[in-house]
Amino acid sequence: QVQLVESGGGLVQPGGSLRLSCAASGSTLDYYAIGWVRQAPGKEREGISCISERAGATYYADSVKGRFTISRDNAKNTVYLQMNSLKPEDTAVYFCAADPRYYYCSDYGFSGANFGSWGRGTQVTVSS
Repeated sequence: QVQLVESGGGLVQPGGSLRLSCAASGSTLDYYAIGWVRQAPGKEREGISCISERAGATYYADSVKGRFTISRDNAKNTVYLQMNSLKPEDTAVYFCAADPRYYYCSDYGFSGANFGSWGRGTQVTVSS
């Protein structure tokens, strides 16, 4: 089973940017579906983006479309989430998740709850 470690979170002002990283070990991510899920205080987890190279799929939730970009560096076995134009409502703990069932990510969405491997999360706080 792949192990995932997120990094890159922090405190940023509204309108600012952050890049989250999800580093994997124990297995290569080449054929995995990888997703980013966030959970704000008092709210349910929200799947915001996923990527599946083998499926040729990339997905963004409406809440982040046009502001966030998911990418992967297979050589570094790492997936990134570039977050621009951050808003206070983006404040949450951000988790990356992965699953070898590459079809778990499609252009229309993904169910992060079904992913088999999860990181511990990184806190993102958007505040002035």
